[in-house]
Amino acid sequence: MALKCGIVGLPNVGKSTLFNALTSAKALAANYPFATKEPNIGVIIVPDLRLDKLAELVKPQKVQPTTVDIVDIAGLIKGASKGEGLGNQFLGNIRETDAIVHVVRCFDDDNVVHVDGSIDPVRDKMIIDTELILKDMETVEKKVEKFRRTAKSGDKDSKKMVEIGDALMAHLESEKPARSFETTEEGKEIVDDLYLLTAKPILYVCNVDEESFPGGNAHTEAFRKVASDEGAEIILVSAQIEAEIAELDTKEERLEFLEEMGLEEPGVNRVIRAAYRLLRLRTYFTAGEKEVRAWTITEGTKAPGAAGVIHTDFEKGFIRAEVIHYADFVQYGSESGARDAGKLGVEGKEYMVEDGDVMHFRFNV
Repeated sequence: MALKCGIVGLPNVGKSTLFNALTSAKALAANYPFATKEPNIGVIIVPDLRLDKLAELVKPQKVQPTTVDIVDIAGLIKGASKGEGLGNQFLGNIRETDAIVHVVRCFDDDNVVHVDGSIDPVRDKMIIDTELILKDMETVEKKVEKFRRTAKSGDKDSKKMVEIGDALMAHLESEKPARSFETTEEGKEIVDDLYLLTAKPILYVCNVDEESFPGGNAHTEAFRKVASDEGAEIILVSAQIEAEIAELDTKEERLEFLEEMGLEEPGVNRVIRAAYRLLRLRTYFTAGEKEVRAWTITEGTKAPGAAGVIHTDFEKGFIRAEVIHYADFVQYGSESGARDAGKLGVEGKEYMVEDGDVMHFRFNV
């Protein structure tokens, strides 16, 4: 699918190191601002134990996981909304993403310079928040002024646009992101059409040193208090640990490393799954002898739309979907076992696909 997350943050917070660990793309990671000038785009595999379990049961010739696109965006500095540093490029790259993974630095290391000279993740968050809000205010102001003239002539749609726009501007001026702006359904449609930077869903990743993982430190505790006010998810990772794991060649070596570190899985796995949820993506499966595969759909997708992810002909000629819930498939060990137990459901065009459904489509073109 075309949806993608953008990794953002100040220079030297560990964005590119995290990106490399997520994608193993070996993007440039350097100890100076603007090491990333062009956005690196990677495709990351979404780890899913359900896929592994289905493959174990079915023993297919091929296993195909689902993926999500991730973009490593150039570091931002104060004044970006006015074009300082690589501000215009940074903000343009963010506008093209569907969700934001905001990396904040929560580790002390004299060998890695900080663009503002000290470690303060709360301040760093506010810098980026401010720049994004200022840019959004500029966008809203231009849009509202365009409609203010026609509103004076009595045009109802223009009046509504000005009313919502003025309320949104007041919200932004109070240093609150557009994603927390409360309005009506009609107002939400107006706000969505503005494509504001701070309207995008956000996930915070606190990059800590090895000694502070996974428990955290004073920096993460201070940051958690501030970020919790937004209701946003926070994940702690050590980008350096993740980089070391990513450098290992075999699965066995990675598992051994994780065992030595007392970890069940790499921290990036949690970041990937959280990013997937942030994009409101869900997974359904197809399972056969040739292939067990995970397919990506958006939340709220009905059966014909899910079929169309495989091939447009499946959606056009959709007849029905045969559905086994994941738990039932595992309990009875196979499609035939679930069918014999009466756990295979036949669903029509209005069926809302559930996360984890194992599906087979009947169609006619």
